[in-house]
Amino acid sequence: MTSSEDTVSVALHFNTFSRHGNSSDTQRPGLQSQLKRVLSDINTSHKDYELSIANGLFAEKVFDIRKDYIECAKKLYNAKVERVDFTNDVEDTRYKINKWIENETHGKIRDVFHEGAISSSAVMVLVNAVYFKGKWESAFTKSQTQNCHFRSPKCPGKAVAMMHQERKFNLSVVKDPPMQVLELRYHGGISMYVMLPDNDLSQIENKLTFQNLMDWTNPRKMKSQYVEVFLPQFKIEKNYEIKHYLEALGLRDIFDESRADLSGIAAGGRLYISKLTHKSYIEVTEEGTEATAAAGSSIVEKQLPESSVFRADHPFLFLIRKDDSILFSGKVSCP
Repeated sequence: MTSSEDTVSVALHFNTFSRHGNSSDTQRPGLQSQLKRVLSDINTSHKDYELSIANGLFAEKVFDIRKDYIECAKKLYNAKVERVDFTNDVEDTRYKINKWIENETHGKIRDVFHEGAISSSAVMVLVNAVYFKGKWESAFTKSQTQNCHFRSPKCPGKAVAMMHQERKFNLSVVKDPPMQVLELRYHGGISMYVMLPDNDLSQIENKLTFQNLMDWTNPRKMKSQYVEVFLPQFKIEKNYEIKHYLEALGLRDIFDESRADLSGIAAGGRLYISKLTHKSYIEVTEEGTEATAAAGSSIVEKQLPESSVFRADHPFLFLIRKDDSILFSGKVSCP
């Protein structure tokens, strides 16, 4: 599974910045400026990678969306706000939303909403998707990739394409819970951190908090050393209906027609969120994440000092981070 914490955060907040409505507890200038900074930083074009976020709000056309809301959504969150016809033409609307997401993610995220996924009674749909394409600073060589068994109860005996290289990487050993943490750098200041348990992944999951996650992957606590790395190729595509998770956390009013007050978005009527969806896609290969170019050559010193071994042949966690922003995080149980 995989998710994109900061991008979901943006999706949750671009419907709350108006001074109207019953989500005013989140309307703090400091929070708005921080989210704007994060989004601006993420969406800034970079010669070494492609990274973009698609945020969309689609409301039934009978609602008159406020112009100031549309302007603020675009300015603060680069969000698309559009009036659509769910009532009379829901399938055509679904197709248009899917095509918009596909275009925003360079064709990699398709069909977020399958046939019948959106009801003709829908009032407002929020959608968030993230696209990232990067290349490793130290690419794996395809000729060194071999089929190896991945030890997991979810796919016993499965052979996976195991990438391999040996060079200097940042590595740390955490005692509690017992694991190795490896940093794999992309060009452009983005890194993937792989958290590999000594034994059972649940030992890490049971202690998984945001603070622990940032602490475990703190580059200042890692040591540059020679590491023999074995990492499986993997691809994860996951759809999340965020509404259910938020309701479980107590955020219910904005999904309830009788209680929602989103008058800061549209005057008149009972506007509420019918659907809130997040989709993420990640593919890790020898060249990098979602790489399509030919593999670059890998230069390794012939005489290497004694090195540590990082063998990811059993379930592990990973995250992709740019500075303090988590772009992706997930679990690989069966590559």
